[in-house]
Amino acid sequence: MKKIITISFILAFSFPIFAQLPVVHSGKIVQIQNFHSNYVTPRNIDVWLPENYSPQKKYAVLYMNDGQMLFDSSITWNKQEWGVDETVSALIAQKRINECIVVGIYNGGKNRHIEFTPQKPFNQLPLSFRQQLLDSAKRPNGNMIFSGEVMSDKYLAFVVQELKPYIDSAFSTKRNRANTMMMGSSMGGLISIYAICEYPEVFGAVGCLSTHWPVIFFDTDHYFSSAMNEYMQQHLPNPKTHKIYFDYGNKTLDSMYKPYQEKVDAIMMKAGYHKKNWITKEFLGDDHSEQSWRKRLTMPLLFLMQRNSLDVE
Repeated sequence: MKKIITISFILAFSFPIFAQLPVVHSGKIVQIQNFHSNYVTPRNIDVWLPENYSPQKKYAVLYMNDGQMLFDSSITWNKQEWGVDETVSALIAQKRINECIVVGIYNGGKNRHIEFTPQKPFNQLPLSFRQQLLDSAKRPNGNMIFSGEVMSDKYLAFVVQELKPYIDSAFSTKRNRANTMMMGSSMGGLISIYAICEYPEVFGAVGCLSTHWPVIFFDTDHYFSSAMNEYMQQHLPNPKTHKIYFDYGNKTLDSMYKPYQEKVDAIMMKAGYHKKNWITKEFLGDDHSEQSWRKRLTMPLLFLMQRNSLDVE
C-alpha cells in the first residue's frame, strides 16, 4: 500500500454561501441563495435563462456541477470561467442545440471531495485503505482532503429529490429523462457519470470533461479506479436511451487521465455504446482548467443536446 502524500492540485473550492450575482453577456441569471437541503449543506444555485425565455415554452435542463465557475470570471477564485452563457446562447441562436436552461449548482466548499466521490465504488475499497484516506489525506495547507465520510449518494439525492422538483416547479421545463442532463469537469465529471448510473430514469445524458478517475491523485495501486470500473460494468445505463460524453487533455493534471479513460472506453464498448450515444475525445495541448473546458464546451453540448435529438413532452 502506498503512503498517502500531499497533492497541491486539490483545489480549495471554498466560497461564501451568499455569493455575488454573476454578470452574463447574454440571457439572465436567477440566483437562489442558500438553497436548503435535508441532505447536504445549503448552497447557492444559479439558474441561467436564455434570451427571450418564455413561460409559454418548455426548455431542456442542463445541471452543471461547480456552478460558481460557469459564468463570470471576475468573481471566481482563479479568474477563469466556462463561458456557459456565451456558448449556449450562440448554439441556440444558430439552431444547433435545443433551447435549454442551465442550473449551476455551487459545490459544498470543503465538502466538495466527499460530495463528488462516487460512494458505492469508494465503499468497495479495502476498509483499512479507505480509513487511511479519510483520516490522513491532506492539502498543502494542512486541511483534510476528505472533510468527513463520503456522501455523494446524499448529494445526488439533493439534486434529484429536492433541486429538480424545485426547478421544474419554478421554471418552464421539459421534465422527462431525455431533456434532463448533467455536466461537470474533474471531480464534477466523476459525479456526473455516477449520477447517470445511479439515476438512469432521471438523467438521459451526461458530459464528463477531464474526469478525475483516480479520485485520490496518487492511486498508483488503482484501488479506486478498479472499483469504479467494476461499478460501471454493472451499472451503466441502457445505451439505447442514454448518451455519454468524455474528454481529456494532455497537460497538467489531465496528462494522467488517458490510461484510466482507455479502460473506461473498453467498458463502454462492451456495454454496447457506440458513436451515436458515446464519444471520448482527447484534446492535445489542453490542461486542467476552466479555460480549456471553455474552449471545447461546444463539443459536449452539440453531442448531448443536438437540435431535435431529444424527446418532447
